[in-house]
Amino acid sequence: MPNTPGPAPVTAEDVTAAVRPAVAVLREAPADADWSSKAGGLEWDCWETVEHLADDLFAYAAQLGPEQPPLDREVPFLWYRRRHGGPSNVTFADREAGVAGLLQVLESCGALLTGMVATTPPTVRAHHGWGVSDPEGFAAMGIVETLVHTYDITRGLGIGDLWDPPADLCARVLDRLFPDVVADAGKDDPWDVLLWATGRGTLPGRPRRTTWRWYGVPAGER
Repeated sequence: MPNTPGPAPVTAEDVTAAVRPAVAVLREAPADADWSSKAGGLEWDCWETVEHLADDLFAYAAQLGPEQPPLDREVPFLWYRRRHGGPSNVTFADREAGVAGLLQVLESCGALLTGMVATTPPTVRAHHGWGVSDPEGFAAMGIVETLVHTYDITRGLGIGDLWDPPADLCARVLDRLFPDVVADAGKDDPWDVLLWATGRGTLPGRPRRTTWRWYGVPAGER
């Protein structure tokens, strides 16, 4: 029997395809939306969760930046928390710039990751706590962070019904980072599977996940 081709690889353009719609949907929040409300099931509020997402995108781009990226640690930026229990970030948004400024920070950090993934050779490897990864892996990580945290934030802002990521994009990041989940999940909708894989949703006949992780190491090196 002929081999069935797998999903297409995750690309730099896919990062943009995740971040720009995320920014666009967050701009749809009502003018009186409470950005200090909890983001979905998280302990962080909506503003903090956008900052955390922006910081993830920045950090993944930065990890690919050195000529010889470290394989055993993060690039040593200074992370800190603005409050006890808040996210530990390098990047924060100036609150005086309002929500528009916050979303510019998110968009800018997404563009940094897009650029680094596009210009970094695929042979490069860099550290992540869930496995040394390649540019495609960091792109996929950034996309997962964007998709699921936008889900959290839109739920907190009361606009969750506006966020519906493309099935193809969800399927490709699942294939890249969650090979065990894809094998178990069968024919379910890829967005539903991604929410379940990250502890945010349910799938028929499967227990809800209380812990989860992805696998950043390229498939041929696991």
